[in-house]
Amino acid sequence: MSLLKVRDLTVEYHTEGGIFCAVENLDFELQQGKSLGVVGESGCGKTTAMLAAMRLLPEAGRIVGGRVLLDGVDLLQLPLTELRQVRWKRISMIFQGAMNALNPVRTVGSQIEEALLLHDTVPRGQAKKEVERLLDLVGVLPSRANQYPHEYSGGMRQRAVIAMALACQPQIVIADEPTTALDVMVQAQILDLLQELQRDLDLSIIMVTHDLGVVAELCDDVLVMYGGRMAEWADIDLIYNQAVHPYTRRLLSAFPDIDDPRASLASIPGHPPPLDNLPPGCRFEPRCGAAVGRCRREIPEIIEVAPGHFVSCLLAEREGS
Repeated sequence: MSLLKVRDLTVEYHTEGGIFCAVENLDFELQQGKSLGVVGESGCGKTTAMLAAMRLLPEAGRIVGGRVLLDGVDLLQLPLTELRQVRWKRISMIFQGAMNALNPVRTVGSQIEEALLLHDTVPRGQAKKEVERLLDLVGVLPSRANQYPHEYSGGMRQRAVIAMALACQPQIVIADEPTTALDVMVQAQILDLLQELQRDLDLSIIMVTHDLGVVAELCDDVLVMYGGRMAEWADIDLIYNQAVHPYTRRLLSAFPDIDDPRASLASIPGHPPPLDNLPPGCRFEPRCGAAVGRCRREIPEIIEVAPGHFVSCLLAEREGS
């Protein structure tokens, strides 16, 4: 059952230098109790798409098309007063950079308590006990609620941000690069925690990351983005074993293979396209070794190459015809 459906989402940035398209006609779905990995290089539109779904874009951002359906209700059409009842209560976000997500001059506990009281999640007299419960849930000693963010380690700050995201018992949690800047051991602990919380609380999770190892560890389905568009979307097994889009294949070939540790890693030549100079055809064409003449002129349609396996590539269209 699809809990969240995003259809034709398009986002622009209006700046002094002009209007730039950051996300274009993006489609994806999230199933109840499942996890979706959103992957791609920096600048491909992952975070922008998630902020748009929450209607938390920066001032320059504009949603110019599409729908974000949560149980059939379009979040993009809700009045702000109603939207505030949805944010954090039904869908919340773990923002990238835990230290920046916490106010350095307020205790961690007071910040979690504020989220509870703002959304009327618990009576005021029970808020402190609920903060302690949430910290304990994510593996932080409740006695540390009165400490400040600088008194926490990086892993503890990340756990505190997760506790804040869970404060109002949402159905969906969007985790934006939740393991960035953490060492390998702490990364593993955070991923284990997210898996445990998903299982115990029946959470649906969107994991935004550039790390295919994180996706393999945590996710049921994968959305690959490039140049603000969907490149490929399927379940984890199809993506890792039967990838179709040349970009997805290059990403996978650049990832270490634990079964063949001596195998050389491939690289993707060039860089993702800047927003002010997007190719007229396929976004990946300038870096794609399999491109043909049409790829420079035509934006590929999204086609279903197999049940539940969607690809945006002219070569896939030709193979499927």
